[in-house]
Amino acid sequence: MLITVPLAGELKFYPLNEVYRISFGAPAFFFFLLLLRHVPAVLSGLLTGAAVVAFRIGLSCWGGEHAGFTEAFFSQYPSFFFYFTYACLFYVLRVRFFRDRPLMIGFLGFLIEIASDTVEMAVQFSGGRLIMMPGKLADIAVIAVSHTFIVLSFFNVMKLHESQVREKQTRKQHEHMLMIVSNLYEETIHLKKTLKTTEHVTKESYQLYREMSGNDRELGSRMLRLAGEIHEVKKDNQRIFAGLSKLISNERFRDYMDAAALIGIVIRINEKYAESLGKDIQFRSVIEGEHPDYHVFTVLSILNNLTANAVEAMGDRGEIRLTLRRAEGEMAEFQAEDDGPGIPEKIGEVIYDPGFTSKYDEFGTPSTGIGLSYVKEIVTELEGGISFHNKPKGVIFTIKLPVRHLIAERVSS
Repeated sequence: MLITVPLAGELKFYPLNEVYRISFGAPAFFFFLLLLRHVPAVLSGLLTGAAVVAFRIGLSCWGGEHAGFTEAFFSQYPSFFFYFTYACLFYVLRVRFFRDRPLMIGFLGFLIEIASDTVEMAVQFSGGRLIMMPGKLADIAVIAVSHTFIVLSFFNVMKLHESQVREKQTRKQHEHMLMIVSNLYEETIHLKKTLKTTEHVTKESYQLYREMSGNDRELGSRMLRLAGEIHEVKKDNQRIFAGLSKLISNERFRDYMDAAALIGIVIRINEKYAESLGKDIQFRSVIEGEHPDYHVFTVLSILNNLTANAVEAMGDRGEIRLTLRRAEGEMAEFQAEDDGPGIPEKIGEVIYDPGFTSKYDEFGTPSTGIGLSYVKEIVTELEGGISFHNKPKGVIFTIKLPVRHLIAERVSS
């Protein structure tokens, strides 16, 4: 501000005489007062006024316009009162409190500039340097209006940019939280399966206790104690399941979302994932037909697992294509196609087994191998199907799900 305003003040003309000037210093100063919210306005006026006067005195002495410092000072010092008055009125009228009311800012800016011009002219007049010309005052008012709305134009453009940046940050945070909750949703599916398993084991253990209690009391007692311990594990899992379900339901997210938006979230997240792995992977999406809003966490957890699986399997470069279409019989068909190494035919359906993996990192550490098994499990639970087929380069995974399970609230979720 202390550099820009004095420089902008040199873009000038003299409407009244050779002393009183109109320049772009005033709109530049107004813009900085609006922009620098945490800098005291009065201090800004004091420092800027002094900087402007010092700069103009230096130019006058260097250019030979005045005989010496004293003459240059008395010629330029009224400008200080313009900027100081401007800043004081800006503070008194609390212009910064009207940041969301541009018309009010414009009106106050006009009044402040007219008042500051009046103070500067009064100081010059007191020194006998200004001849008042009423015919020019209307021009000064018009210039004040133009200055004000030039500043408002730039200020509103900056506010628009700030709002776009905030919106982008908010969207990133929202997508990040969506994926966190989606991962929690995925864990609840695994936990639900564990609950069913422990419930079945508890029943079988208790039944075995009843069968053995008549023949071997000691062994029967041990079986009963084992059944009780399994039951405790089941209750612990139930508490964890209830906590996760409550956490998911308490998050302020829409349960259903437009299909294109869901595909977009999956692509953006996996673009970052591919970048973190040092891979240059291009993502494409195709959506065919009309689609209702789908259940967010179901679709995200399935598609994100498939897409992340493709990212891990591919080399340093490649392309992944996500396709969504309406199939026959009210089915939604999701496809994840990549141009990676593909899947050997001899492996076949083994890829859906828990713990199976064909992907290893640079240190030879295998991946967890639960992604496709989870997808298979959730697809089966939703009465759908999953299949894959190799192409000359890469593989295509196809998932078909009944639309009714994607648009209706699931009891288990």
